[in-house]
Amino acid sequence: MPAEESSAGPRGGRSRATAAISRAFAPPLLAGAAAGPPAALGPALRVRPAAGSRRPSVPRSKGRFTGGPRAPRSPRGGMRGMYERVRRAWDRPLTAYYLILGAGLLITVLGLVMVYSASMIKALELDKPGTYFFRKQFLAAVIGAGLMALAARMPAKLHRALAYPLLMGTVFLMVLVQVPGIGMSVNGNRNWLYLGGPFQLQPSEFGKLALILWGADLLARKQDKRLLTQWKHLLVPLVPVAFMLLGLIMLGGDMGTAIILTAILFGLLWLAGAPTRLFGGVLGFAALIAFLLIKTSPNRMSRLACIGASEPGPGDSCWQAVHGIYALASGGWFGSGLGASVEKWGQLPEPHTDFIFAITGEELGLAGTLSVLALFAALGYAGIRVAGRTEDPFVRYAAGGVTTWITVQAVINIGAVLGLLPIAGVPLPLFSYGGSALLPTMFAVGLLIAFAREDPAAKAALAMRRPGVRWKTMRRRVKKRPSGER
Repeated sequence: MPAEESSAGPRGGRSRATAAISRAFAPPLLAGAAAGPPAALGPALRVRPAAGSRRPSVPRSKGRFTGGPRAPRSPRGGMRGMYERVRRAWDRPLTAYYLILGAGLLITVLGLVMVYSASMIKALELDKPGTYFFRKQFLAAVIGAGLMALAARMPAKLHRALAYPLLMGTVFLMVLVQVPGIGMSVNGNRNWLYLGGPFQLQPSEFGKLALILWGADLLARKQDKRLLTQWKHLLVPLVPVAFMLLGLIMLGGDMGTAIILTAILFGLLWLAGAPTRLFGGVLGFAALIAFLLIKTSPNRMSRLACIGASEPGPGDSCWQAVHGIYALASGGWFGSGLGASVEKWGQLPEPHTDFIFAITGEELGLAGTLSVLALFAALGYAGIRVAGRTEDPFVRYAAGGVTTWITVQAVINIGAVLGLLPIAGVPLPLFSYGGSALLPTMFAVGLLIAFAREDPAAKAALAMRRPGVRWKTMRRRVKKRPSGER
């Protein structure tokens, strides 16, 4: 067969330049092939063209693939490329899981550091070791970490099974608080039980978690039976039980915890789809009760008058609010350094509990306070994402209730320190000193982690990251080699 015909293909043959190259080199190759066995082709392959002859140039395409139009490339540089990368990372199935786990642990660890720094002087004033409050908080954090890990591994059915026992146990303990000789008063609020030694318990903190789990289970069962469209099933017995808890809390005078519990109730009603008129009626009734409680208490009226105060006022009624602003103002951009606070030397009351955020601003500056705010914002966003993407009504109500609890309590505490809200006496979640507040909050964070893990996409992504599954997947992708190949 001629060289021109041998180079022809199914679509009309090669280009002329390729055919010319074939004609230039084909005779020696064919001659060698005709003269001897295939081994004789070796010398023919080393034949070079004669001197002075030039190889025709072969046109090359500029792209790697010329078989069709190129797919549009995603932008790699600039703000748009960065935005696309962040958006893709933000939409991954495990984003909420890592945000809840990371933000919860970082807030707790940073809180331990600030509790140690803010409570040293207070402990020495009480003739205690400088690490007295830190050791108690560290022990509570270790127990809380165990509770968080336990809650993260528990299925939703087990959480629902704990709803009624937790509610009844909390109500029983809150009733015991009001029994003379059993309950204790701290800073004018009778909400504590003495456990022996240096340990005390505040049952109202567990009432927040009990109301969330019980209310979520109640609303989920009613939604399955299509009863939430009737206002009587929407309000009863959720609102009466919540008001019973509020009454037990207000008997002890703890207005701050009552506000948080009311916010949780409204969050559950909002998630359940309460009509605007019904929601507004309950909100107006609660606001009227709050107004009467504040109006009839000189202490609460004085706290309300300290919003935006820049001077301690007559009788130093706004001393705590003003010195909280002083602590934040003296911190600057990066603070005076850990342990270098001035306000904790007896000037600022409650530096390790309600006003620990002010000490954080003084020692870590604006950078430290913004970091704390960013962590709470990430935790709140992740909780909303878990509640919004689930199909399970119990998970939606419980995740929404926990998110409402943590975010509202953080806003009330930080707002009071900034002078934007009255001082309600609530701790900063996961951050302030107090084991009774830390334990149920860490369990609630574990609850969010469990719900984030139960998402189908997140469950599949976590399964792929197990060592056994990854090894099996890699073995499927590797092709078997022939027995003689090495």
